[in-house]
Formats: sequence, C-alpha cells, structure tokens
Amino acid sequence: MDILAYSAVELSAAIKQGKVTAVEAMEAVLSRIDERESDINAYVTMDREQALKAAAAVQEKIEKGELNGVLAGVPVAVKDNLCTEGMRTTCSSKILENFVPTFSAEAVVNLEKAGAVVIGKTNMDEFAMGSTTETSAYGVTRNPWNTDHVPGGSSGGSAAAVAAGECYFALGSDTGGSIRQPASFCGVVGLKPTYGTVSRYGLVAYGSSLDQIGPLTKNVADCAAVLEVIASHDVKDATSINRKEENKDTDFTAALVDDVKGMKIGIPRDYFGEGLDGEVKDAVLAAARQLAAKGAVVEEFDLSLVAYAIPAYYTIAAAEASSNLERFDGIKYGYRAASFEGLHDMYKKTRSEGFGAEVKRRIMLGSFVLSSGYYDAYYLKALKVKAMIKNAFDDAFAKYDLIFGPVAPTTAPKLGESLSDPLKMYLGDIYTISVNLAGLPAISLPCGKDSKGLPIGLQLIADSFQEKKLIQAAYTYEKQ
Repeated sequence: MDILAYSAVELSAAIKQGKVTAVEAMEAVLSRIDERESDINAYVTMDREQALKAAAAVQEKIEKGELNGVLAGVPVAVKDNLCTEGMRTTCSSKILENFVPTFSAEAVVNLEKAGAVVIGKTNMDEFAMGSTTETSAYGVTRNPWNTDHVPGGSSGGSAAAVAAGECYFALGSDTGGSIRQPASFCGVVGLKPTYGTVSRYGLVAYGSSLDQIGPLTKNVADCAAVLEVIASHDVKDATSINRKEENKDTDFTAALVDDVKGMKIGIPRDYFGEGLDGEVKDAVLAAARQLAAKGAVVEEFDLSLVAYAIPAYYTIAAAEASSNLERFDGIKYGYRAASFEGLHDMYKKTRSEGFGAEVKRRIMLGSFVLSSGYYDAYYLKALKVKAMIKNAFDDAFAKYDLIFGPVAPTTAPKLGESLSDPLKMYLGDIYTISVNLAGLPAISLPCGKDSKGLPIGLQLIADSFQEKKLIQAAYTYEKQ
C-alpha cells in the first residue's frame, strides 16, 4: 500500500506493526510537498531537518513501547496562527514575518505528546480574516482539485494540504466557518468543536468569543481520533471547559458507530432558499435522503434569525479583532517600519505597512462599532442578536438531535472572484457563522462533486457538547 494512501489512524497502526516507519512517512510527505507545493502553496514555513529528526525520535519511542497512541508517528500540518516553539508563526501577515514563539499552543503540545510530528505551518487568510486564503501576505493557496479555484478560508492551507496528500491531517481554527468551509471546498472532513473544548492558549486571537481550534482530516475516524487528543481542560485558558467535571466525556472514537436509527435530524427551510446553488442543494438533499434510508427521522423546520447572523457576526468579530490586534504596534515583537519620526509616526507606518487591506478594513469597522455613540447602536445590539440566535438553536435542539444543511452556498469560486467584492465574500458564510455565535459543534464532510468536478460539503450541527452525535451521523453517512 502506498504510504500516502493511509489515513492518520491507519498509518499509526502500520508504524506500530513495523510495516513502515515514522521517518518513511515523513519522507513520503516531504516528497509529495516537493511535487505539488509550487502549484498549491499550502505552507508558509517548513523545517525539513527538524521534521525528520522529530520523526526519528518518535520512531525510537514507538519501538521502545513508550508511545502507543492512535496518532503516534503521524505527520501533521499546523495552521500558522497556532504558536509553535522555535518555528516561525506569522498568521500569514507581514507584521509577524519574523516572529518565533518561545512556547507552543496547548493543542500542538497535546498532539506532540501523542506522538504526532509537526511538518510545518500552513497558509491562511491574514489573521484568519477571509474566506479564500487570498489575503495572505505569502501568496494565495490554490485548491488541489482545480488550481484556478480557491481552497476556502481562512484555514485554506490546512485543507489544501490534507486534500493534496501534503500531510495526513491538519489543525485549523474556526471563527465563523474557517475549518468547515475550506473542508467543504477541498473535499475533506473538518470539525469545529463546542466552544471551550479545545484550549485557545497559543492561538493568536481574532475573535476571542468565537475562535475554536479543530481538525481537518481525510475521514471521520481520523477526525474523532484527533479531537480526542486535542480536547483538554487548560487552566491557562479562561474559556476552557473541564468536560470530565461536567460529565461531557471526550471519548469521541466511541461514537464511530454505523447507526442513525431513530436519530431526529432537522433541515432548516431557511438554508435552502434563494442564493443556494442548485447542484449544492441537490447533493445535500440527496445526502439527507441517504440518512433517512438508514433509519434517521428527517424533517424540515423553520430556524429563525438566519438573515441577522451575518451582520451580528461581522459586528462582533470586527470589534474583538480591533481590540486583539492592538498589540501589534512594532514595539514588542514583529515588523517595525524602517523610517519614522516619533512614536505615533512609528505606530502608523508600522501598522500601515504591516497589515493587509482586509485586516485594516475589519480593524476600522471594529473600532467604529466600539466607538462612543455607536457602541449601543451596533455592538450591544449585535450581542443581543447573538443571544437570540442561541435561543433559536436551543428551541431547535429541544426537537432534533442534529441540524442538517449545506456548508456554503456554492462550490469553490475562482481565484479573484470574491476579493473584488468583500460583501459577497462575507455572505458566503451564511450557513456557518451562526454555529460560532451560539458556541455549537459542527462538522463538514464531502457529499459529492459539482459538474466542474469541485467538491460539495454537507454540514451537521449539534447542541453543545454533543460532538459524539455529529461523529456517529457523519460516520454512518461516510460508510454508505
């Protein structure tokens, strides 16, 4: 069997059985990167020597019996907004072009403890602000299925790397769909966990009340295995939840059961109206019929407030971004303008030169909605809408185990189509952002291709802490 054809869990099992080694797996990945990276540009930073050295160290521990987890020896790619000790972390921005953290994000630490081996850092929309991975200061990432198209964003580099075989799985972050939408566009599996399930320590913040780290993988079994490793309570993150204390277990691989008999699945009529591409609609509804054929109870219902999700999300996210990005001023770390006159001029020039257009747009929007006279009119109103959206989901989950729908209105657009019209790009998040506003878990998985051969994704949404229901339904569909 070709080493690159293994899933992450299969590879680790093969390494433990002595069929392959962790070093051979890393060499295979690096060889694939050499073949495809010039076309795809999934990575911002790589350290080949360190990756091979780490793989050899892990192999030695596996042979001694010191590492026996389901991810031991598996090469992983990490989104470039997750800190990695000793390896550059840029958030795909010029302003952090030379930033090398002295610590690693908790999610990365958990993976390394489990024996996963970091290959490098994946490209993304600058500071996770975008839906196409075209706002990166280090060039656009291209969709492996068709390099004239975007891979989605902001975790586009992670999704493209998994789809192209440039890693076995990857970590991404999801603020308004940034794991699920690129997973859909690239034909891979992507899961956004319940807010607080995975520690945000070491994740460079965009929207602190919305951000959540999650896996992008080849299949649902890998997704469950990775989530089980990275989910942990962390005292360093004030929003981290101790799920064991709350009796919300994290034994996600136990949910890999091919059975949805009696599971109630609701399809929001609001998600299938104007603006949804016909081919996407047909593929997603066909998937719903397949789950119904396996014994699920599938019915339509009205999920209110969908139209208000986008303005509420972009108001809140931009406000939090303007506050979080205040720290990048050229004083403590990162880029500093070469010539300036006085402190204020240095601030202005550093930020003007260091930030890209989309980041500046969102900082300005966020500063505006938080300013005196507009705080009540915009920001507080958006927070009220956020609470109303959570209530609407609570009402839905009183009747249904899962909510089912599309991930995005269309398949991956061509490069350049979205950036020319930012509003159009924002509207592309219509089906994903409500999940972040309500702090819910959701998964994207492939459900077909359109007439151009581009992947179509379906989305399953569950109530808080019900990832196991998501995984069970997704696994059942995948096993069709």
